[in-house]
Amino acid sequence: MTETERTLLARRPDLAAIAEFIRPGASVLDLGCGDGLLLRHLRETREARGYGVEIEDEKVIACVANGVNVLQGDLERGLADFDSGSFDYVILSLTLQAVRQTEAIVREMLRVGREAIVTFPNFGHWTNRWQVIRGRMPVSDELPYEWYDTPNVHLCTVHDFESFCAKHGFRILERRVLHEGRPVRVAPNLRGTVAVFRFQAAA
Repeated sequence: MTETERTLLARRPDLAAIAEFIRPGASVLDLGCGDGLLLRHLRETREARGYGVEIEDEKVIACVANGVNVLQGDLERGLADFDSGSFDYVILSLTLQAVRQTEAIVREMLRVGREAIVTFPNFGHWTNRWQVIRGRMPVSDELPYEWYDTPNVHLCTVHDFESFCAKHGFRILERRVLHEGRPVRVAPNLRGTVAVFRFQAAA
């Protein structure tokens, strides 16, 4: 791993948490895969194999440069190109809050994959609450955009996502809530900045 990759992984601690959830040799589909860093990391550390899906031209080119198998496509149009049960895991990292058809995309993840892993910025963190109390929309390392230029359309908290899973019959297998790369075990919805969930459809 290069020094640049180490730096990027340090800035994205959710990627290390995802890697811990992936069993060695598993097949993985990474939705909104960006430059392919996660897939490359999983290949090198977990011997995982798989594909990424990305819509932006320059990021698709970066994936190819990283030696990652990538398909260019729009997640909002579904995953019709993939058969049911094609992958062990389908991943959506720090993208859940930016998709419009949340329920449909999560259901597609669980159709295509045996398990799903999502990560998202926790809107329930106390600093976000404080900024709202002061009358401002939150801006943070995890939510760096101003209200007028944000790609985020569906912000949620740890508790919100747990309720979402319960309502739709999804079974949570593992949950990790992080702050500055470290797990938060006490009051995670208040003190955690990033949440990582591994879950599956009900049997």
